[in-house]
Amino acid sequence: MALIVQKYGGTSVANLDRIKEVAKRVIKTREEGYDVVVVVSAMAGETDRLLNLAREAAPEPDERELDVILATGEQISSALLAIVLNSMGYKAKSYLGHQIKITTDSFHGKARITSVDAEKIFSDLHEGRIVVVAGFQGEDERGDITTLGRGGSDTTAVAIAAVLGADLCEIYTDVDGVYTTDPNICEQARKLDRISYDEMLEMASLGTKVLQIRSVEFAKKYGVTIHVRSSFNETKGTIVCEEDTEMEKALVSGVTYDKNQARIEITKVPDRPGVAARFFDAISAANIVVDMIIQTASLEEGYANMAFTISKTDFPRALGIARSLARELGAKDVIAEEDVAKVSMVGVGMRSHSGVASKMFRALAKEGINIKMISTSEIKISCIIDTKYTELAVRSLHEAFELGKERK
Repeated sequence: MALIVQKYGGTSVANLDRIKEVAKRVIKTREEGYDVVVVVSAMAGETDRLLNLAREAAPEPDERELDVILATGEQISSALLAIVLNSMGYKAKSYLGHQIKITTDSFHGKARITSVDAEKIFSDLHEGRIVVVAGFQGEDERGDITTLGRGGSDTTAVAIAAVLGADLCEIYTDVDGVYTTDPNICEQARKLDRISYDEMLEMASLGTKVLQIRSVEFAKKYGVTIHVRSSFNETKGTIVCEEDTEMEKALVSGVTYDKNQARIEITKVPDRPGVAARFFDAISAANIVVDMIIQTASLEEGYANMAFTISKTDFPRALGIARSLARELGAKDVIAEEDVAKVSMVGVGMRSHSGVASKMFRALAKEGINIKMISTSEIKISCIIDTKYTELAVRSLHEAFELGKERK
């Protein structure tokens, strides 16, 4: 029998009525002749409630204990869904991450999956059960509960789909697919029928909230086809899959933005081998992910200015490390900016078309938007700008590249 893994986000299981609607959709898939494994997130708002509760107990709660608390959100929603399915006459069984041996590393709050033991799932499917798995969580080698970070249930679902060799992984959310940009900002935003793994990876890393980036990494590595769709309607969504020739015809697939950005610049750093390594080793040791890095020559010979961006979440710790190392290295100053955003163009068509960068820069210049930093890859161009210009930048770029028009 063919197998489908379905993941339902927090808004999809926000209350008991919504869980009953999810159960109906799961049953419909089962009646269509598929084995079904369901991965669920915590009910909408529950993770934030638990996080706030922990922070009332202590301003900086122990990370191990925080994971123990946060993992209970998915425990509730998975058990409730299994209860509802059983009450509707369909055999179902729920599992927590550690019960099916979703093994992770030990970075609490940002753990990465290292292996999944599918033996129990296969056994239950063979016995005709619908399997419900609590997303977002796992267990490290010490037996401690870990969580995978925001959106971690996506990663749970794709990892399970990969191990089971599922025919499809459906990610149900409160939007009906992947759009050329945020429809809340641009009325001309258009839903994409298909998008490549590489494009989705870039868009996820650049601010698009539809899929967690690690879930797309898993999907690409193991060839898992993802269908992003809404749990509130029957509309076909967006397929995330291998790149094909049709995708390459479009110059750009989407415009993304990310306001969760901060910029740190260290001025007049001694320009000698090993300085950058020493600095970013310290940042890495703190488990802080650095995005853009730019080094420019200082006005004084033998010195350089070094700027980089990180998420606002990591900004306080990164700033502390930067100031400490700046003093040790004898740098002149540390400049910090939190009021910045990243706007990006993404498209596999950039590999075979020129002129994207110049067109992007002209569109921003036309609106009087200054660019603070620029970063490029084979299929993306990103600019750091002042946050107040984010929506204007997105709309102007979407219009300049005519993304509202259907692909031919």
